[in-house]
Amino acid sequence: MTTDSKVMVDITRLSKTYHPNIEALVDVSLLVNTGEMIFLTGRSGAGKTTLLRLICGIEHPTKGYVEVDGNDLSKISGSRLQALRRRIGVAYQNFKLLPERTVAQNIAISMEVAYRSKLFIRKQTKDLLAQLNLEDKYAIRTSKLSRGEQQRVAIARAVANKPDLILADEPTGNLDAETTRLVMDLFHRCNLDGTTLLIATHDKSVYEQPDSKVVRLGGGRILEHGDDFSDAPASMDHEAIGGVEA
Repeated sequence: MTTDSKVMVDITRLSKTYHPNIEALVDVSLLVNTGEMIFLTGRSGAGKTTLLRLICGIEHPTKGYVEVDGNDLSKISGSRLQALRRRIGVAYQNFKLLPERTVAQNIAISMEVAYRSKLFIRKQTKDLLAQLNLEDKYAIRTSKLSRGEQQRVAIARAVANKPDLILADEPTGNLDAETTRLVMDLFHRCNLDGTTLLIATHDKSVYEQPDSKVVRLGGGRILEHGDDFSDAPASMDHEAIGGVEA
């Protein structure tokens, strides 16, 4: 785990406009320190998913820049970008599983590209399935799973390689309360190990805790008040959200 840099994600005046003139993000600035767990909240269309896609380099900003662990994403490409992405675990909202491969094979992918040993991969896969109550699904093709089970497999794949940064897009959207607890327990264990997490969620049960650090988005902008999902831009109280700047 890389802990040399205090700042894991540094976003400066970031904007993203889609054709023909749809502003998904407008002048967003955000600082996330190494080891923090940040919850991104807001209504559908607020810009949460777009922000995560820009952080992992899947999309490119219209304006502004993103740095991940000191790497300006606009200035790296090829093997350097691929190496950085191997240090980022992403749990996509649409899962992106390989349907004709087994649960174990899907989870193993993130570890195989990092050249982990077969012993590590086997143990890590079994441990994660146990933590997510999926032990009996090890050899089942993911196409045979329910959506909630597929979601847990996608989460297991995202954390399997012990990444420096985890980006999770609505990770509890298809889960009941008990399974949500299992997923959040897993995320908290990753965070205790030093992993930085950014979690986009509508689920108040996962972030309405006294010590939660919450960034609220609306209309592509960062908002000031927790339940104020208007489109007006606002400043944020740095002390109130524990190290996140806007």
